[in-house]
Amino acid sequence: MRILIRTSKTAIWARRIGRIAIPLVILPVGMHHLGLIDSPSFFTVAILALIVSALAFLVGLLALIRLWFSGDQGWGKALSGLFLGLICLAPFAYYGYYAWRYPPVTDIATVPRGELPLLFLPDTAKMPPPKLITPDEQARIFPNATTRTYPLDVVSLFGVVERLVENEGWDIHLNVPPGPDGTPGRINARITTIPGWREEAVFRVAPIANGAKVDMRSASINAPHDFGSNGSRIARFMVNLDNEVTTLLRDNPNVNQPTAAEDEEPAPSVEGEGN
Repeated sequence: MRILIRTSKTAIWARRIGRIAIPLVILPVGMHHLGLIDSPSFFTVAILALIVSALAFLVGLLALIRLWFSGDQGWGKALSGLFLGLICLAPFAYYGYYAWRYPPVTDIATVPRGELPLLFLPDTAKMPPPKLITPDEQARIFPNATTRTYPLDVVSLFGVVERLVENEGWDIHLNVPPGPDGTPGRINARITTIPGWREEAVFRVAPIANGAKVDMRSASINAPHDFGSNGSRIARFMVNLDNEVTTLLRDNPNVNQPTAAEDEEPAPSVEGEGN
């Protein structure tokens, strides 16, 4: 006599829910990144995807427990649901970690924000009030996100900044070189993060006694939390700028440098202020 072993319905549902979670996680990210859906809709779908992913993981785990005691078939389906749920939960865990690590801030700058205005007025007009941190908190969390001064003329320094911005692949919407009358150079660039949040980086390269300085602002346009991206972006860019200028001065000792008057203070070092 042949004994039929039934397949666990819980295991079947675990795999079904896991298969639903995959497109719920992937499609909204792609649509938000391309601007096909707005941020509030993306946030709503992301919450739904989180719930479905967690449900797939829990149902898969429950199915494995029941299979252990019942002896039914469906181990592959239960493991599939568990694995798909776990994969879909991974990005939420990733951003959850950075939400815990960094304070809820959406705007970071090396100088008062009003000195580096954002360019995208149609977007910024719809922005909620920015979430800020104190200067002490910024210095503690992002110690490299500070103004940089270099013993280099403003035109040469602007060229280095411009090249680094282009190498980042950011979408430059404003590029104004420094003027001969001492007007600072300015660059505004748009960044789109992987989940589709829009952010803007602003650069100002201004002449000073014996050199030039670089300030930077990075702000989120449509995100409730930047997960540390703005402060990390400034810190990373400034460190790269330090390295580029150091290499330039080392390999080109005759590069254009401002002439210091005898009664002026010595030229500032390549190191960033406050480091």
